[in-house]
Amino acid sequence: MPRRIAPLTNPQVKNAKPQSKDYKLYDGSGLLLIVTPTGGKLWRFSYRFSGKAKELSLGIYPEISLGDARELRESARKQVANGIDPGEERKKQRAEEKAKEEVVVNTFEKVALEWHTNKKPEWTKKHA
Repeated sequence: MPRRIAPLTNPQVKNAKPQSKDYKLYDGSGLLLIVTPTGGKLWRFSYRFSGKAKELSLGIYPEISLGDARELRESARKQVANGIDPGEERKKQRAEEKAKEEVVVNTFEKVALEWHTNKKPEWTKKHA
């Protein structure tokens, strides 16, 4: 029978001290906190998808609180339950965001070139 892990508490997370190596504090249901030797505290969600063990980064403590990390874990668990790999889903979202940024850059470039073309007749050759 699997061993039950006691959920983390806010004081445990806040008072976790760095050691010589990374170590993990488990909250349960795949949520864990990695404490680095430099004192960083990183939230991760550990899960299996298509028979492979995977980890999803959820953020850095204290920017992401224990409660927020649990909410992110639950949303990722729902994705896994629905047959969606949360890591791949995040990659798709980032690619879409990057594509939108490129459209804005291209649009700005287009407007700038159009402005330059319209102003060119008013300027001297050297200025243009």
